[in-house]
Amino acid sequence: MIQTKLIPRTAEAYEPPMLIKTLLAQSLRYEPQREIVYRDLFRINYVQFNQRVRQLANVLAEVGVKPGDTVAVLDWDSHRYLECFFGVTSVGAILHTVNIRLSPAQILYTMNHAEDKVVLIHEDFLPLLTAVKDQLTTVETYILLSDKVYTNTIDTQPGVEIPVGFSGEYEALLKAASPEYEFPDFDENTWATSFYTTGTTGNPKGVYFSHRQLFLHTMGLLTYLIGYEALPFKSRTDVYMPITPMFHVHAWGFPFLATLMSAKQVYPGKYEPEMLCKLIVTEGVTLSHCVPTILNMLVNSPAAQKFRDNLSRWSVLIGGSALTKGLAKAALDLGINISAGYGMSETAPILSVVYLNEEERALSLDDQIDFRVRAGRIAPFVEARLMNEDGQFVSHDGQSLGEIVVRTPWTTQGYYNDPERGADLWRGGWLHTGDVASITPDNWIMVADRTKDVIKTGGEWVSSLDMENVLSQVEGVAESAVIGLPDDRWGERPHALIVQKPGYNLTAEGIKNGLKAKVDQGELHKWYVPDRILFVSEIPKTSVGKIDKKRIRSEMKDQILS
Repeated sequence: MIQTKLIPRTAEAYEPPMLIKTLLAQSLRYEPQREIVYRDLFRINYVQFNQRVRQLANVLAEVGVKPGDTVAVLDWDSHRYLECFFGVTSVGAILHTVNIRLSPAQILYTMNHAEDKVVLIHEDFLPLLTAVKDQLTTVETYILLSDKVYTNTIDTQPGVEIPVGFSGEYEALLKAASPEYEFPDFDENTWATSFYTTGTTGNPKGVYFSHRQLFLHTMGLLTYLIGYEALPFKSRTDVYMPITPMFHVHAWGFPFLATLMSAKQVYPGKYEPEMLCKLIVTEGVTLSHCVPTILNMLVNSPAAQKFRDNLSRWSVLIGGSALTKGLAKAALDLGINISAGYGMSETAPILSVVYLNEEERALSLDDQIDFRVRAGRIAPFVEARLMNEDGQFVSHDGQSLGEIVVRTPWTTQGYYNDPERGADLWRGGWLHTGDVASITPDNWIMVADRTKDVIKTGGEWVSSLDMENVLSQVEGVAESAVIGLPDDRWGERPHALIVQKPGYNLTAEGIKNGLKAKVDQGELHKWYVPDRILFVSEIPKTSVGKIDKKRIRSEMKDQILS
């Protein structure tokens, strides 16, 4: 680092730190009457929301939470979760967003590893808690989250049974707490949040972020989504609803942005197609984000057909896995404004989002699909490069492939209590994503595959994502997954799992013949015809809805090759 001259500082001058409480404060300035809605059960405005966040801060103090302590949350997407995003972090404590879809053993590991002190848990997950409670080593008390209290007015709450070891029920505790709380200043590098991401080997890894990192990630979203209008999101008219779990990278950071903007927010609780579609229509939702699995579920549900005339105002950002052309076209046919983005847990997560320039916006929707399914254009303040196996940078010519390596103001600095894997993540001073891609001269990222999922066959690299994209466009294919399996002659060969849509009677031979015809016409490379196609009722998914190719390879290898 070069030697520079720092600006002089006056002893009494105030330099405000970048803290999450500052994002919260903006929500009262311009549109405090806007609402935050939970399913069809509960709604508050931003004045009430701010009061509740402060009441939560007082509740946390009452149960013994101090700066630096870790508070865990196990809940569906809700206003309570949003209150924890701000209330827990703004008192200087650490918010652990527990992945409720992990196995009980993994949840136990993450809660002990994170050293959770207080746990807020929805009644739906009490059986899970029962399975691990006696093995939790640091938890001192629990707070119950119950939807039963919203079935009548808050003043006439029905009885809720409080389990032994619980401090009480959330709404009752808030009601008894003062709405006055002065959030303190502290160092902006203070640890704010933690969550755990599963890898191919070993225990889940603890990812962590500071107030400064989350503040700057929010500013990055603000710049790209609103400044550049990469997605239409205007605080005056737009309504936000996440369909990415709030435990998954803070719902991609959008709740922080929506609160900063005092935009209307809708939280759907447990994901149910009928409820999601109902909320989109009745609450006027205009912006959501989700993984392809959720969108596929919605697009193919009877509810989507029922509400199809009301979906034209809805924009959806797809991430977590590749958006296929087939799914994009199905969404566009319903009037949904669909586009893709790219990032990972360790990057908070946004690295790129589809941005169509003036020339690209002038294209027809059919011609735009090729752009909309890309990983996106590199986001502001993100430095992204391609690196080969020798650690050398690769040209951004739209053809050359390399691993995406990045630097941003908001990437995690490592993994909690795991210096070895943290050092591997940051080898050479760049965060290694594990994704193989090309980058065009005009900053489009086109992800080819995960490094571990690229199929190495006949001396060539074949992208499993490209193959899935081709299969998604076969009429009658609802979902597909492609993996490489060992082959004595070619090293690896591609094998496909396919879920077909109801009413179709596809055959492996029919699909292969269709692909071979495209090969003969020069539209596809010969390697893009799978050796074996297996029809399944569902494709294995990870806890956050991504296709679980590790599980497919390990558990279904014998079945595919039989």
